[in-house]
Amino acid sequence: MEPLLKEETSNNNNDSLRMKIKQLIEHKHFQPIVIAIILLNGLIIVAETYFTGNNLLLALDRIIVWIFVLELIIKIIGLGFRGYFSDRWNIFDFSIVIGSIVFYATPFVSVLRLIRVLRLIRMIPAIPALRKIIDSLMKSVPALTGILGLSILIFSIYAIIGTTFFSEVLPYEFFGSFHTALFTLMQVVTFESWASQVARPIINEIPWAWAYFVTFIIIGALVILNLVVAVILSYLGQDDEAKREEQMDRLYKENQELKQDIKEIKQLLLDTNKKSAKH
Repeated sequence: MEPLLKEETSNNNNDSLRMKIKQLIEHKHFQPIVIAIILLNGLIIVAETYFTGNNLLLALDRIIVWIFVLELIIKIIGLGFRGYFSDRWNIFDFSIVIGSIVFYATPFVSVLRLIRVLRLIRMIPAIPALRKIIDSLMKSVPALTGILGLSILIFSIYAIIGTTFFSEVLPYEFFGSFHTALFTLMQVVTFESWASQVARPIINEIPWAWAYFVTFIIIGALVILNLVVAVILSYLGQDDEAKREEQMDRLYKENQELKQDIKEIKQLLLDTNKKSAKH
């Protein structure tokens, strides 16, 4: 009997510790402190580009790594393994922190620097607004594949037309081959010196070429870009719409329950009045 009591006391103590740690994680100042440490980490990384090998900056970087490890342990204890790893953003955080520890003592300086920079991406799960945007982007990827396929088709058609008619007008790096034509079209669609460097020299030699560039810009830059923006915005609004529908459903159920309670109270009052009238 006594071992059972000890085991039960131990379990209660563990649950109490977990609840206290969970309250710490959910405290309103916990997340802002984590964001501040991530920002400090970013400032240290920037400072290291000016003061390479500075011992103070390296020491601060090590301290921040171990603070991240401590945060990781606290979250795992407070949320439990299942609760912590059920969130994909927590898995991302875990990978970055573990990567920082694994590569810290290795000679792969470039990989270590990459891991340090990736630590800044931890800002995304730390700020709900950023997390919402990234989640919406990830959800919109299947819808964007159709637009990507359309873009590849349009770019390919215009690249073939460009290599067919303009390869002799400009140097090889513009329309000399299919892949160089694709790169030139990417320059055109981003409006980077497309008129002076690409379009006008060709139009001077081939007057009808204006139609080629105008139609490509209208289709490639304006229509497709607006399609991408429209798809992303639709997914950004889906979460808000789902929350509104959930809230409306909850209000409807509460309203129905309230109506039922009023109906029961009314029936009870009628029964009471009938009994008092009989007496």
